[in-house]
Amino acid sequence: MYKLLKRYLFTLDPEKAHYFTFSLIKRASFIPGMSFIMNKMYSYSHPALVREVFGLRFNNPVGLAAGLDKDAKLFNELGNLGFGFIEIGTLTPKPQPGNDKPRLFRIIQDEAIINRMGFNNEGVEPAALRLKKRWDKSVLIGGNIGKNKITPNEEAVNDYVINFNALFNVVDYFVVNVSSPNTPNLRDLQEKEPLTKLLNTLQDLNRKKSNPKPILLKIAPDLTDSQLDDIIEIVKTTQIAGVIATNTTISRAGLTVSKEEIEKIGAGGLSGKPLTKRSTEVIRYLKQKSNNAFPVIGVGGIHSAEDAIEKIQAGADLIQLYTGFIYEGPALIKEINKALIEKNILK
Repeated sequence: MYKLLKRYLFTLDPEKAHYFTFSLIKRASFIPGMSFIMNKMYSYSHPALVREVFGLRFNNPVGLAAGLDKDAKLFNELGNLGFGFIEIGTLTPKPQPGNDKPRLFRIIQDEAIINRMGFNNEGVEPAALRLKKRWDKSVLIGGNIGKNKITPNEEAVNDYVINFNALFNVVDYFVVNVSSPNTPNLRDLQEKEPLTKLLNTLQDLNRKKSNPKPILLKIAPDLTDSQLDDIIEIVKTTQIAGVIATNTTISRAGLTVSKEEIEKIGAGGLSGKPLTKRSTEVIRYLKQKSNNAFPVIGVGGIHSAEDAIEKIQAGADLIQLYTGFIYEGPALIKEINKALIEKNILK
């Protein structure tokens, strides 16, 4: 069914296709029995799929990465597609329009996407209100948080604190996003000193709560080994729950599309199949170099069950889909979960 829909969607501007799909899923949810049908079509349950990671119970290890449901408008409906968890955001304290359009591009021959969305969202407070109406708490929700474009890096901590406080009672875990390439100077916050300060501030707030939430860090695939060593040290020092590896890349290596076409598209983060190998390398490096000291969620270029298995065998405790979900459709979720059981991948 998705193959037919995809043919039409891929004739549309990518951003228009995104909103059209959202509208379609939302409308379908109002049809009596449709949620049940979608769940039957795309969900796959098995006791061995259940994962206990950073103190949370996941029905299965396949999640939706941040960026698709930025404003927490479709998490209930997306939960019917078989995901074990859904990450909303990236959210910022104040609403912002993001970067100028066009800002989302398909690279079809490479099964990739380039985006420079720029944290377009309606602000954290409206999202928090919507999350209060969540009806299925078995599908866990992560809150991916960032800073507003107009906030200077010296004041960035305040933005993350506002987001943390606003979402604390309505999400199951947090993700600190300092790795998007589409907000000017944001990646500077990945440097050791500012990152340690940011994470320690959030952890201090977290520890004062009666029910602290796991805090994870989402990192870029473009970090060097020495920078990854710093990340490992920072995770251990701040005692955050884990890492999400990886965000989009600014590299254009491995693309088969012409250099002229890429230059025409311009700046932005690349996701999809060209990222598969590098994200797996980062997962493996973090796990091996840290002696498996913390959980890692693997994301980047998962377009098949084999891609997912590769990530898990590299050390990923959970995985997330984004671009693969766009290209392959919701059947990919079931395909992955079924393969994990049939091939006895989860120990």
